[in-house]
Amino acid sequence: MRLGGPTVALLANDSVVAGGAGGGLLGDIPNMPAGAMAAPRLIPPSPSMPRRGNGGGGANIYSSSPGLTLGLPSIVDGRQQAGAGAGDGDAQNQSGIGAPMKLSSKNKDEEYESRSGSDNMDGSGGEDQDNEPPRKKRYHRHTPHQIQEMEALFKECPHPDDKQRQELSRELGLEPRQVKFWFQNRRTQLKAQQERAENSMLRLEIEKLRAENVTMREAIKNASCPSCGGPATLGEMSYDEQQLRIENARLKDELDRVSTLAAKYLGRPIPHLSGGGSQAPSSSLDLAVGGAANFHQGGAAAAGSLVSAGSESMRPGGLSEADKPMIVDLAVTAMEELYRLCQPEEPSWIPSPDGPKEVLNYDEYIRQYQSALGPRPYGMRTEATRESDLVMMNGVNLVELLMDSAKWAEIFPSIVSRAVTIDVLATGVTGNRNGAVQLMYAEMQVLSPLVPTREFYFVRYCKQHADGVWGIVDVSVDALAREAAPSSNRCRRRPSGYLIQDMPNGYSKVTVLEHVEYDDRSVNRIYKPYVNSGLAFGAQRWLLTLQRQCERLASLLATSISARDLGVIPNASGRRSMLKLAQRMTNNFCAGVSASTVHTWTTLSGSGEDDVRVMTRKSVDNPGEPHGIVLSAATSLWLPVPPKRVFEFLRDERLRNEWDILSNGGMVQEMAHIAKGQDPGNSVSLLRVNTLNSTHSNMLILQESCTDDSGSLVVYAPVDIPAMNLVMQGGDPAYVALLPSGFAILPDGQDHCGSLQHDSLEVDRPRVPGSLLTVAFQILVSNVPSAKLSLESVTTVNNLISCTVQKIKAALQCDNQ
Repeated sequence: MRLGGPTVALLANDSVVAGGAGGGLLGDIPNMPAGAMAAPRLIPPSPSMPRRGNGGGGANIYSSSPGLTLGLPSIVDGRQQAGAGAGDGDAQNQSGIGAPMKLSSKNKDEEYESRSGSDNMDGSGGEDQDNEPPRKKRYHRHTPHQIQEMEALFKECPHPDDKQRQELSRELGLEPRQVKFWFQNRRTQLKAQQERAENSMLRLEIEKLRAENVTMREAIKNASCPSCGGPATLGEMSYDEQQLRIENARLKDELDRVSTLAAKYLGRPIPHLSGGGSQAPSSSLDLAVGGAANFHQGGAAAAGSLVSAGSESMRPGGLSEADKPMIVDLAVTAMEELYRLCQPEEPSWIPSPDGPKEVLNYDEYIRQYQSALGPRPYGMRTEATRESDLVMMNGVNLVELLMDSAKWAEIFPSIVSRAVTIDVLATGVTGNRNGAVQLMYAEMQVLSPLVPTREFYFVRYCKQHADGVWGIVDVSVDALAREAAPSSNRCRRRPSGYLIQDMPNGYSKVTVLEHVEYDDRSVNRIYKPYVNSGLAFGAQRWLLTLQRQCERLASLLATSISARDLGVIPNASGRRSMLKLAQRMTNNFCAGVSASTVHTWTTLSGSGEDDVRVMTRKSVDNPGEPHGIVLSAATSLWLPVPPKRVFEFLRDERLRNEWDILSNGGMVQEMAHIAKGQDPGNSVSLLRVNTLNSTHSNMLILQESCTDDSGSLVVYAPVDIPAMNLVMQGGDPAYVALLPSGFAILPDGQDHCGSLQHDSLEVDRPRVPGSLLTVAFQILVSNVPSAKLSLESVTTVNNLISCTVQKIKAALQCDNQ
């Protein structure tokens, strides 16, 4: 019989001969499953076949194998061979294929472990049952209580350790192996469910791509001439080809700029990346307003430039090896300066003549510190502020939050519009980031299109000064800022940051230092006192925002419902889902109001600071927003009313019908209320608008209000009733589509003018305490992303925002001032 190797023959006198290439031994045949060899048959003797003891030592070979047998295996032996073959094939190779196989206790354990915890059998056999046929297995399932307990642990820890499994098995009356196998099967089941969901999403994406392919083919067939609008003839450029050429020119121009930046730090030109190109339009989406003018949105191009610059810097070689030690030395020197300036007895700080605040004695500062940044550039102002207070978070968690650029931007959405880590020069110690050094980019904002943002390229360094004391310092890297973004030359960051000290009960004492040099010539007239007073970007705003956000996080993680939480939210999970939805709404509002470089505002109407500015953007493949063309409109104005009064008026649902045009004059009722901190102004509310017109259905509005001494926010958005029902039951809020609108209320800064500056201020407005109010709306004007904006849509949003401002002025009795 041929087995793919040697030839095996069975002789009539029970002799065995192995032949083949080289006369291999039978023990060298690879092991095979039991029953794979055909039953032996008798063949007549042949002279060519050597007999026992004749020819080549066959007798010696097989006489040394006392266990060799040619008898047909019994049923029990066959099962034992199969079990041994599956459990320990290496042992068979060593002992020979024909050796008697005995089921060891190790193999029995492996057979037991190969079964599910929910299918384990009772009464497993011992060693005395090796030669007996196994009894019929009896299976049982876990009780509902056992499954419930294991499911609860699985949600918290899908991979429990031995100690957890032992404890759970004692509580449920199960074997530890049963618990282990149940968790294995549960993980496998969860993975299969996730794969099925991913497959469903991929199938939907394929269908979408097919539909887009059909649409593009139809567009190619119906291509028109971009000059005259007539049908395109053979030999003319198609619409898609024209768009590709425009995009290609834009990318070449961007690539050329990035190549220049890379060549600066590599120390050599990069010919493969250099290339020229014409300046392309910032976007193909134009606002065809009556055919008289075209407005272009340049946000996407600006965002792409930032990503490209950041990506180039993050590549190996973005910073030369000679630059990195210099940056690390700069960070170490900045940390020493930060630590000294944060000490209470530091002589560089003197009491302010205008109030209880303290200001930096600039002359003393120059004598005490030799900064690597050099003297202040001509034409720039100096802003230096320091604040210290308790924060509801321990030091380790604060350090992790501040060293992660994404979390840092998320915790300060009203201040940081964008943040990215460009390069990590040192990772520091795992657990507390001691010694971490990273190169970062950040854009800082005021929630108004009238105030230009501040862009910084800086190095951030973390150091643990003592047990429970950390320092985090930022200092600008001027060389990188000059090459990467010319606009960032308008400001630079001297050593600034945080000194964190652990306190009892999970609190920390945080001292914030902000020391910035900036150019205020492009700031609008009504915002100059606010910016120059240090309220816009000073230490007080950073610290108050951090305190408010830490209280919010504590409220989000709370398992019990506060006595101040009213309404229809049934459980803590529903409360957390609504807080997460409100946080996303507020972050989206803050990201779309400022004068960020990714935004291009177009002025529609007004005179001076009362201008109404609009911009458009496409919303595609974002489950948190409705798909289509979104029109944003904003205006900022000064009101001779204290900020607290404006905030209380706008957040009060009982007074909402005095300014909200969309509520149609109906009464507004608060259905649910969630407190986010000690101040009652920090809350999330679910409002129901009872319209007076019977033809209109009632509407739900999600509203979040935030306030502290540095400013206030009132953000709201209409929400879908079925979606909110799911959220209040603890559902995922990420798929609730909303477009936030709202108000940013800031102090005008006149009470603080002159206390933080070293230059004279020119303020032509009477010193009346007032507020700076920014009103912003986002409206879906079309659910087709390729649609063009009409004149009617722009006129509607212009009238909406103008009427809202007039109603607010009338309600606050300042319309004639």
